Amino acid sequence: MSYTVASRAAPVSKAGILGLALLLTCSSASLVHAQTFDWKAHKGETIEFLANNNPVSTAILKYKDDFTKLTGIKLKVDSYQEQQMRQRLLTVMNAHSNEVDVFMTLPSREGMQFAAAGWYADLNPLVKKETSPDYDFPDLSPALVNAATFNGVFTGIPLNIEGPLLYYRTDIFAKCKAEPPKTIGDIAKVAKTIKSCDSSITPFATRGLKPALPYTFSVFLHNMGGSYMKDGKSNLCSAESKKALSTYADLIKNYGPAGVVNYSFYQLSALYRAGRSAMSFESSNEFPSIMQGGARLKDTAIIPLPPGDAGSHPTAIGWALAVSKFSSHPDAAWYFVQWATSPKMQARMALEGIAPPRNSVSQDPSYRKWLDQAPVRKQWQEAIDHLAKEGTSEVGYPIVQNPQSREFIGQAVDSILLGTNTVDQACAAADEKLNALINQK
Repeated sequence: MSYTVASRAAPVSKAGILGLALLLTCSSASLVHAQTFDWKAHKGETIEFLANNNPVSTAILKYKDDFTKLTGIKLKVDSYQEQQMRQRLLTVMNAHSNEVDVFMTLPSREGMQFAAAGWYADLNPLVKKETSPDYDFPDLSPALVNAATFNGVFTGIPLNIEGPLLYYRTDIFAKCKAEPPKTIGDIAKVAKTIKSCDSSITPFATRGLKPALPYTFSVFLHNMGGSYMKDGKSNLCSAESKKALSTYADLIKNYGPAGVVNYSFYQLSALYRAGRSAMSFESSNEFPSIMQGGARLKDTAIIPLPPGDAGSHPTAIGWALAVSKFSSHPDAAWYFVQWATSPKMQARMALEGIAPPRNSVSQDPSYRKWLDQAPVRKQWQEAIDHLAKEGTSEVGYPIVQNPQSREFIGQAVDSILLGTNTVDQACAAADEKLNALINQK
């Protein structure tokens, strides 16, 4: 089950090729200087890590004492839920503060914006200056490395590969005599069957929170033949895009949980883990959280979102670790980044259910044994293989103002499900705001 992450959807640009060439050069150079590399070179320094409180950071921080023991660097952790983490990061970066040394980032979301603002330290010179000889840069996904490279500036090392997947309860499906959906159109039919069969269960759950919603909605959009932009303008009012908007909104309106407009991955994972939803379309990254406690290990199956009229085009992205441009300890911060993304650490994280962006880890015997221990784990990996092969990293608009574009996408969907706008009104209002964003220089 080896894979090359999102290579079709994210072809390596000239800047990415140059970045990869530099990484390969630096990797070779590190071998030459193997005798001079010293993990204790920054002993006594303290760095602050701003973390998103999700399964990726949880897996890393489980071993944070090992980092301090190895390097002598003290790690101060500032951890928040995702929206609060972003607010904290914006405050620090806008002030050009040195309070944060290293932080988690989604290149597919804020990468272009942060790079344009000059908030990322360029990792290229740090890599060239001090890198462990066993780091193995060529093993990292070229597509994810490329996705974190903007105008030749290498902004972050990939931590994982992820995308939304459909988790469903095999026991409920059997009780209700429902078959797994084979197309997007089947999802509503299956949800209706389950709703009639067992009114105590939420038939279908996915994100409804405005800024979080595009992560899952984008798969509906692409599978159904829609697009965010066409000929340099917003394209939410195309027939295909309107169908995706109404399909998504109707599903969570008719079959989703109460208060779905406030749902992101925290609420979705808790709902499914507690046995209160029959289908949950949520991040592959939430697999360890959903499986926590073991109750769902034997009654869950996992598949990619079924295809629509345009086929299957899943979202495939990954978190990365970045060093702040304003850090007072960039070298020590780089030591943390290379430790957390090393082959050894990513092999450990894989056994915590974090899909590895290193091909060697996906083939590691310990990881393969872990997959074999439960059928649902193998289904999870097979679904990730699919999104890695066929996926696109386009979540929201490919512009500097990508984070703001997501708010407008979410607002369009929520206005439809709340009944404040028709589909035509919602897409027109969104297109007007989005075109204004696109036209900003």
